[in-house]
Amino acid sequence: SSGINAEWPLRPGKSVQVFGRKKTATAVAYTKEGNGMIKVNGVPIDLLEPSALRYKVLEPILLLGKKRFEGVDIRIRVRGGGATARVYAIRQAISKSLVAYYQKFVDETSKKEIKDILLNYDKSMLVADPRRCEPKKFGGPGARAKYQKSYR
Repeated sequence: SSGINAEWPLRPGKSVQVFGRKKTATAVAYTKEGNGMIKVNGVPIDLLEPSALRYKVLEPILLLGKKRFEGVDIRIRVRGGGATARVYAIRQAISKSLVAYYQKFVDETSKKEIKDILLNYDKSMLVADPRRCEPKKFGGPGARAKYQKSYR
């Protein structure tokens, strides 16, 4: 990931950096004032793969309306996890970064409004899901299942 940092200018301006997580996927959203551009790993959000899960990533934008995203640019870096976990991490990063940006640079009432809309729709947009994969134990094929026992 050598070329990633080139497009991340940490200029002193209105900017917040927030992360979203799901399982082992981590998405870091860098939000600054701009003109409504949202990119994930340098690719516009509309071209995100897998296309079946694209609406999941667009949910915060569709819920809150384009108007709230017009004044900000969001750049997101995603690492780790599978396709679905990445998508959930991205959507959480977008949601959290907008809330943080509004809290820091706009006003408390509009931040509260955004937060309430997101939480009413889906809590995982702002709150990380603590569930992880349970480790496998001996005496069976998985974490809880045991090998079949034969009596004869």
